[in-house]
Amino acid sequence: MSDRGSGSPAVSVQRLVKRYGERIAVDDVTFEVAHGETVALLGPNGAGKSTTVEILEGYRRRDAGTVRVLGTDPAGGGLDWKARIGVVLQSTGDAGSARAREQLAHFAAFYPAPRDVDEVLDAVGLASAARQPVRALSGGQRRRLDVALGIIGRPELLFLDEPTTGFDPEARHRFWGLIRRLKREGTTILLTTHDLDEAAALSDRAAVIAGGRLVDVGPADRIGSAGARIPLVRWRDARGVHEQRTKDPGRLVASLVATGGEPDALEVVRPSLEEVYLDLLRSHRSREEQPA
Repeated sequence: MSDRGSGSPAVSVQRLVKRYGERIAVDDVTFEVAHGETVALLGPNGAGKSTTVEILEGYRRRDAGTVRVLGTDPAGGGLDWKARIGVVLQSTGDAGSARAREQLAHFAAFYPAPRDVDEVLDAVGLASAARQPVRALSGGQRRRLDVALGIIGRPELLFLDEPTTGFDPEARHRFWGLIRRLKREGTTILLTTHDLDEAAALSDRAAVIAGGRLVDVGPADRIGSAGARIPLVRWRDARGVHEQRTKDPGRLVASLVATGGEPDALEVVRPSLEEVYLDLLRSHRSREEQPA
């Protein structure tokens, strides 16, 4: 039964710890995901993202901390709980001789209220490849089938691990449209991606993990230090190209126009999520390298 109206978050992670021998892969991580929210989990390879998500999915045991996913501890989640989540892994196994539609229909039969198989194939751009054997699909097509398998059960919570790997630009934007549609329907989404444009386009909030620790969490356009988010004004005049960071770019532009008309090549550049993310990682590494 859904806990959407209970006031509790869809995902609650409190002081999560996971160790592999002497190495701490996840170190005292705490965050929440509200029902209907899309959160992007960001971080470099080896940061602890995959371990965190695997614990939330019930695939891996934690060493300390409290975790609740749709009101249930995933370490003991049964079939009823598993039917409420969807998982798109970074890679999947071979499907043998099954055709794309056959495999999707097979998985749909496991769920109490699945989506229509043909509608899902169309939504992920596989309608024309429905009768092809899975092993004959291209890498991008197989990735779309992975996404189809993740959403066929109409999950309340969807885990997406690098979902658009292998997608061409058109397919990627079509997928983004599908994710926005799922969000409008109320699906909660936890997305892990190295594509910062994807995170900025799809997520309500971003959580950055580095070295097993949560570095920052918040709206994608507000994370990071205030200094890292200061816009840059760039223009060219007879003396060359000029750049100036300012919290009030409108005032600077107005002053430039007032003193000599609109300069050539005038632009206001606001820091992207990628720039802020890289600044967060540099700051984290700098703190880690400081002597105790």
